[in-house]
Amino acid sequence: MGKLYDVTAMGEMLIDFTQNGQSGQGNQLFEACPGGAPCNVLAMLNKLGRKTAFIGKVGDDQFGRLLKRTIEDLGVESRGLILDQDIHTTLAFVHTLSDGDREFSFYRKPGADMMLMKEEVDYDLIRQSKIFHFGTLSMTDEPARTATEKALETAREEGCLITFDPNLRPPLWSSMEDAKKQMEFGFGYCDILKISDNEIQFVSGMEDYDDGIRYLQKKYQIPLIFLTMGKEGSRAYYRNLRVERPGFSVKTVETTGAGDTFFGCAIHGVLEYGLDKLDEQKLGQILTYANGGAALITTKKGAIRSMPEPEDIMKLLGEQ
Repeated sequence: MGKLYDVTAMGEMLIDFTQNGQSGQGNQLFEACPGGAPCNVLAMLNKLGRKTAFIGKVGDDQFGRLLKRTIEDLGVESRGLILDQDIHTTLAFVHTLSDGDREFSFYRKPGADMMLMKEEVDYDLIRQSKIFHFGTLSMTDEPARTATEKALETAREEGCLITFDPNLRPPLWSSMEDAKKQMEFGFGYCDILKISDNEIQFVSGMEDYDDGIRYLQKKYQIPLIFLTMGKEGSRAYYRNLRVERPGFSVKTVETTGAGDTFFGCAIHGVLEYGLDKLDEQKLGQILTYANGGAALITTKKGAIRSMPEPEDIMKLLGEQ
């Protein structure tokens, strides 16, 4: 029997307030952009024609209702999204630096996404999915940490492929030791990992990316690891293969959602080819396409509503 969903993701949904110029009085203006890494990944997958579902919690406030409407507009199944009557939706203010990189200020003490309880998780969505996707932000605090652990057990029992993006955000952790511990917990569960250059250095303690990845492969036996290196491009590590493809040159506005767009495209590629049938050529195609998608989203603000169209990715690939 075929599964109903390609990917179900669990984790945070929040509003990213991104800088958008100044008012007539000279005040800083911010645009309220629906975001949250797991949902960004689903938004890209939906653009690529995949059937997706989301599990999480937002506040029963104007921002939470906006987030619910946003994913429903995209075609993401929202029955796993709970509206909390007491705790507000998490907010993140994104300050863009001169090189397009970002600093975050989070309003999350607590935020509704942290309050998802294991009894509230729609485990049926996980059972009906080929892939279960998660990150570490649902593991910063209880009760969401226990809910994530229970969801992972269910995904493993049901034979789902498990995809993981640590998405390290230091301000949200009580200590970096705890962040590392939860990242390592995720490594122990996942079949496909996406990790950034600074995250691999943090978790492995090694300067050289290849050394860090080899350490992870040896310790956790992760079948497929994607390493993102910003505008330098990306690498895939699969069995004894190491494949690298360069990034694309575009006019970057900000980098919010670039890693999530990359991973959405990459997961789509793995669904297309199958995890057991990958070779150098297929991995190269996956990386090039995902690099193109990630480059295009940096030309706009926000994430969920800014995902690139597949035809625009193909056009960029054709041009460069």
